[in-house]
Amino acid sequence: MTNRSRRAVPAPAAAPCRITVCRGCCCGDPRKVPGVDHAGQIARLRAAVGDAARVRASECLDVCEQANVVVVQPSAAGRAAGGRPVWLGLVNDDDALADIAEWVRSGGPGVAEPPGVLDLYAFTASRRVGKGLEE
Repeated sequence: MTNRSRRAVPAPAAAPCRITVCRGCCCGDPRKVPGVDHAGQIARLRAAVGDAARVRASECLDVCEQANVVVVQPSAAGRAAGGRPVWLGLVNDDDALADIAEWVRSGGPGVAEPPGVLDLYAFTASRRVGKGLEE
């Protein structure tokens, strides 16, 4: 392989956590979850995590009963340490967003323990659903 054919691969420490916010059929829908600034959730989360994570919106993640759903995927360092994606449901208030942001800024899955309150939001997605977010 020549130097010319090699692709630049970011160093593992440089690959931050990723946060996927469902904005499909139910998540992000004021008819399903009224009283939440759904569009503002993503902007507030991006501002709160800064460079510690990339925040992206997704189409339906197929766990509508948990609206609004947020999935925190580990950084490269977190994955190397055994971290796996963490699915959080019913994320419908700014306190939950703040707890998620604090955890991610501390390193996220595999690196830092989540604030205990996030245990109330965590759920296990089916393998079929979870495969949709695998790298």
